[in-house]
Amino acid sequence: METGPARADWRERVRVVIFEADTPSGKAFDVALLVAIVVSVATVILESVSSIRAEYARALNIAEWAFTFLFTIEYLLRLACVPRAASYAGSFFGIVDLVAILPSYLSLLIPGSESLLVVRGLRLLRIFRVFKLGRFLGEASLLSRALTASRHKIIVFLGTVLILVTILGTAMYMIEGAENGFTSIPIGIYWSIVTMTTVGYGDIAPRTVAGQVLASVTMILGYAIIAVPTGIVTAEIVDAAAADRPITTRHCPDCLSEGHLPDAKFCRDCGASMRAKPES
Repeated sequence: METGPARADWRERVRVVIFEADTPSGKAFDVALLVAIVVSVATVILESVSSIRAEYARALNIAEWAFTFLFTIEYLLRLACVPRAASYAGSFFGIVDLVAILPSYLSLLIPGSESLLVVRGLRLLRIFRVFKLGRFLGEASLLSRALTASRHKIIVFLGTVLILVTILGTAMYMIEGAENGFTSIPIGIYWSIVTMTTVGYGDIAPRTVAGQVLASVTMILGYAIIAVPTGIVTAEIVDAAAADRPITTRHCPDCLSEGHLPDAKFCRDCGASMRAKPES
């Protein structure tokens, strides 16, 4: 039976391989993982082509389940080798890793849901850290911080837009009526959203003069509103860039936060010791 220290040492070795892209073994693991992800997504895409499915259905099905089994083992290993499994499970990549394997099992109950396996493509975001594309990591971190900082302003903005489209949609329903296709307030709201976002499907349009005037006002409002979230996020990006700092792929072994300085001895988020050292 494994002793406590031996078990902890095993978990640490596995954690370094799986989570640390700065080590030779970690990079080899991540490269193999990325190749497997690309092939698995390609398998799902090919299976949707009727002529290919008719001829290679069995082989594609076996490949799909083989990848699902491998990714399931990988997910369980990730949970087993981190001190706080819940932190990983609730993180962005933890959720993506789980969702990447669920459709196969869900297909046993709901046929056809295996097509959702293309969500595995999100796992390819790891490519930036695997190949040490530090510039892209820095830019991604900068954008993430800007979006987080501006979330309250964006929520207020979206709330205002929702109220506005509701009022405009209701007004169009009252002006045009069912005889012109606006059979309900939800249909009017749908029209106002499509018009304000300048999409303009053309499946429903006002026919009265008053309705066309309101449509013109809605279109102009749409062009004016589009610039608002852009300005909010841009301002936050400028602020975040002013406080920008170098970023690496080093993970905290406890909370799994990434981007610590190369010589950091403790995690900036939870204070845990950055005990894992890259392999030479």
